[in-house]
Amino acid sequence: MIDIGANLADASFDPDRDEVIKRAEAAGVRHMIITGAGLGESEQALELASGRPKTFRCTAGIHPHLATQWTDAPQEARERLGHVLESDLAVAAGECGLDYFRNLSPPEAQRAAFAGQLELAAERGKPVFLHQRDAHDDFLAILKEHEAGRLGGVAHCFTGGPAEAESYLELGLYIGITGWVLDERRNHDLLKAIPLVPLDRVLLETDSPYLLPRHPDVKPRKRRRNEPEFLPCVARSLAHKMRVDPEELAAAAHENTQRLFGWPEPEDAHE
Repeated sequence: MIDIGANLADASFDPDRDEVIKRAEAAGVRHMIITGAGLGESEQALELASGRPKTFRCTAGIHPHLATQWTDAPQEARERLGHVLESDLAVAAGECGLDYFRNLSPPEAQRAAFAGQLELAAERGKPVFLHQRDAHDDFLAILKEHEAGRLGGVAHCFTGGPAEAESYLELGLYIGITGWVLDERRNHDLLKAIPLVPLDRVLLETDSPYLLPRHPDVKPRKRRRNEPEFLPCVARSLAHKMRVDPEELAAAAHENTQRLFGWPEPEDAHE
C-alpha cells in the first residue's frame, strides 16, 4: 500500500521516525510520500526521501497556514521550492491551497501563495498536492484560472460533499481519503460524496500525525498521534463504503498513485 500523504518531517516523529517506518512496512505500507508543508519542511522531506529512495518520495510546498512564507519573500520561496522540485524524488508541488477555517495567514496572502505555487508547478512539470477548507469557491476559481486540470493533482484529505467532489473530478483531480472517513462526528458530507468517486480516481493517505482514525483496531503509540501503519484501517473502511473488496481498492489506489506521480515504478512494487 502507498500512503500518499504523511507528514513524516513533523517534529513529533523526531524521537522514533525509524520505528514508525518499520511499523508501517510491517503493516504492508511499503511506500510513502512525505508532505512538504513549508519551506524548511519541504527541504527536510527531500532529505528524508534521499535517505530511503525505495520507500519515500516527497512534495514541496507552502501550506496556506504559512502563506506569508511566500508573500514575505516570494523570490526566495520560489527558489527554495524550485530547488526541491528539481529533484526526481519530489513528485508534486504543494501542500498548497486555501484554508479559511482558521485564516492563520490572511486570505489575500493565501491566494497569492496558492497562485504562485500553481505557476511554479507548471514551470517544473509537476502535479499539485492540494489543500482546501472552507474556501471552495475561491479555490476552484484559482484552479480554473491556472488550468490546474492540465497539471494533474489530488484534492488531499478530501472532507467535502458531493458538489465539491464533482467539481474536482471534472477538473481531472484525484481524491485523497484519510481517516476522516471513520469519524462519525463529522464525516457526513464525505460519506455522501464517496459514491461519486470512481475507483480510478481514489488515493489513500493518513495525513499523519494528524487525523488519527477513530476505530478500535487503532491503538496509537503516542497520544493521539496518527501513523502510516494505520492506513490499512482507512482502506478497509473506505472499501466498505465503496462496496468493493479492500484488495481491489488497494490495487486501484496503487495504480492511481503510479499514474499521477509516476511512482513507484512497476518493478518497485514489491520493494
